[in-house]
Amino acid sequence: MNYTQNQKIKQITPSTLIIGIDIAKDKHVARAQDDRGIEFGKRLIFENHIHGFEQLIVWAERYAQENGKKTILFGAEPTGHYWKNLAYYLVAKHYQFVVVNPMHVKKSKELDDNSP
Repeated sequence: MNYTQNQKIKQITPSTLIIGIDIAKDKHVARAQDDRGIEFGKRLIFENHIHGFEQLIVWAERYAQENGKKTILFGAEPTGHYWKNLAYYLVAKHYQFVVVNPMHVKKSKELDDNSP
C-alpha cells in the first residue's frame, strides 16, 4: 500500500506501541517503545521460527496491555530475506508490519548520537 508522508506519520499515535526489530539469520532482537521513543522494559531475543514469533506476540501484547496501548506496530529493516517469514506471520495475524529504510535508520542514528 502506498502511503503519503502524512499518512505514515498518522499511523503512530500515543496509543501505539512500536516494536523495532533487528533482523538476523537465526535470532532477532526486539525493543518496545512509545510514540515519543521512550523504551519499555528489556529487549526480547527470539528465534527466527514460529515459536519465536509466538513469543514475540505474547511479549508485545503484554507491554501493550501494561502501558495502555491499543495498537501494535512492528517495524524492521529488510535484512536479506530473513525478515520475510516474520512479516508474513505478523500480517497473517492482523498486525501492522512496516519495512524501514536502512538509510533512514542510519541518518536517525547519526542525528541521535552523532555516530556513523
